[in-house]
Amino acid sequence: MRSAPDWVPWVVLITMIGIPLSAILIDLFIKKKDLTVITSVYFGLLIGVFLTYVAVLALSPLLASFATSPILPWTPLILGMLLCYVSTSVLMQTRNDFRFIIPYVEFARDVRGLRPNVLDASAIVDGRIAELADTGLFQSRFVVPGSVMEDLQQDSDAVEKPKRMRGRRGLDVLTRLRNTPTIDVEILSSPGSLAQGTSVESEIVELARNLGGRVITNEPTLVKIAGVRGVPALNVNDIAVALRPSYVPGDMMDVKIVKQGEEPSQGVGFLDDGTMVVVEHGREMIGRSATVSVTSTLQTSAGRLV
Repeated sequence: MRSAPDWVPWVVLITMIGIPLSAILIDLFIKKKDLTVITSVYFGLLIGVFLTYVAVLALSPLLASFATSPILPWTPLILGMLLCYVSTSVLMQTRNDFRFIIPYVEFARDVRGLRPNVLDASAIVDGRIAELADTGLFQSRFVVPGSVMEDLQQDSDAVEKPKRMRGRRGLDVLTRLRNTPTIDVEILSSPGSLAQGTSVESEIVELARNLGGRVITNEPTLVKIAGVRGVPALNVNDIAVALRPSYVPGDMMDVKIVKQGEEPSQGVGFLDDGTMVVVEHGREMIGRSATVSVTSTLQTSAGRLV
């Protein structure tokens, strides 16, 4: 029996040491790892190897007729590389459009943490979401749909000044959110299953549904659309209304009187939350601050009146 060359053990030893070291170096260089990418590559290679095995078995009778061909020994390798590439590529491109039912592994965008918060443009431009985030109210990440990000970028470069200011304010708010240490902000593209021409509202709701998250907006219409599709939605204005302090007769408050009321002797001021305050005999104090006592409150369709 012919013995192996002396260099074979060294090649085997170097290979056994080199492969783990290469894996460690790759792991060190890749700081942020996405579980969906890792699982897509893993199962893509697994499926590719399985398909290669099946294909080689099926093609064995055909390959036998080319026994003298110099390419024959390389056929399984070439076929394996091709099938592994195709399998991995398909899983990578579709990993966010379906759920792969495997214990502890889910091919979906949201694979960690609590229910994500999907923001629309109105909630971002409003800016109050950044104030709420600073308080630590939100424990889960914020997700900004790619279409919303594109709209803000286009608005920031618009010719019209109001539109340009709106876009730049939205980008400033996003920058502030991303600079908040306790907040994780991601910009994700819309699901690939959506048809061309789908409205931005539908894209936002569909993305939130795929993530198992909720929509945060300032638009009542978007809240209704999300409700119809069974997606939780939160209106920032509703939060603001719920957090308004309640006043009862006898409470004292400071308010700046800015204009005349409906009655000749009345003055009108506004609290920081937008609540209108009507001050009896306050006309003479227009332009000045006054300490007043609450006599009654009235809730109207336009807001609260004190």
